[in-house]
Amino acid sequence: MRLQLSTWPEVEAYLTRSTGIIVPIGSTEQHGPNGLIGTDALCPEIVANGVAERIDVLVAPTINVGMAQHHLAFPGSITLRPSTLIAVIRDMVQSLARTGFRHIYFFNGHGGNVATVQAAFAEIYAENSLAGAPGSPLHLKLANWYQGRRVGEVSRELFAGDEGSHATPSEISLTWHAYPQAAKRVAMQPARAPTGNFRDAEDYRRVFPDGRIGSNPMLASVEAGRRLFEASVEDTIEDYTAFLAR
Repeated sequence: MRLQLSTWPEVEAYLTRSTGIIVPIGSTEQHGPNGLIGTDALCPEIVANGVAERIDVLVAPTINVGMAQHHLAFPGSITLRPSTLIAVIRDMVQSLARTGFRHIYFFNGHGGNVATVQAAFAEIYAENSLAGAPGSPLHLKLANWYQGRRVGEVSRELFAGDEGSHATPSEISLTWHAYPQAAKRVAMQPARAPTGNFRDAEDYRRVFPDGRIGSNPMLASVEAGRRLFEASVEDTIEDYTAFLAR
C-alpha cells in the first residue's frame, strides 16, 4: 500500500489495523560510470514496495535527496545540509504522528545519511524529554537495506571482495532488476576501484576520479539484482515485523 496512491479514508482505515509506516530515504548522487544517480533512493524504494506487496504495510513517499556533499564535484549530484535533512525528518515524523502513526521505520539506501538521521531521532526524543512528557509514543528506527543478513550472504557469494563501499555491484544490480532498460556495460580501469579517505567534494573526485570506492560494478547484472531484491524483501519483512512487535 503506497501513501501516494491511497485516499485519506483508506489511510484512516489502515491506522485501525497498524500504526506503522515505512519511509524510504536515500540520496541523489553519482554512482560511478554505470550506476544511476538515483541508486541510493531507488534501492530502498524498490524493496519497500516489494514488502508492501507481501504484507499489510503503508509506504511513504521516498526522501530522494540526502546528505551527499562529498559527491558534488560530479555533475547531477544534489545534497541537503545535515541541518536541513534533520528538519525534513522532524517535520515528516511530526506530520505522521499528528494523525496517529507511532512506528516509523526509515529504510535507508545511503551510508552518508546514517549519522544525520540518528541525530534527527535524538532531536525528536529530546523535545519530548525536555517538555517533561510521561513518555514518547513514537518508535523510530533506521534500517539499511544493504545490511540485511540475507543480502550480505548473496553479496558475498556473488561479488566477494569486489563489492566495495560505493557504486557497488549489489546496489547497481538491484536498480537494474527494477529498471533493466537502464543496464549499462562500461569498461573501467582498474576493474576494482581503489579505497582510501577523502575530505570534501574536490578531494573525493581527486582520489576517486570515476566515483567508485573499492568496487567493481562491471559485475552487476539483472539476475543478481533479482536475487538481492528477494533477499532484501525477506530481511525487511522480518525486521519490520519485529519492530512493530516492540
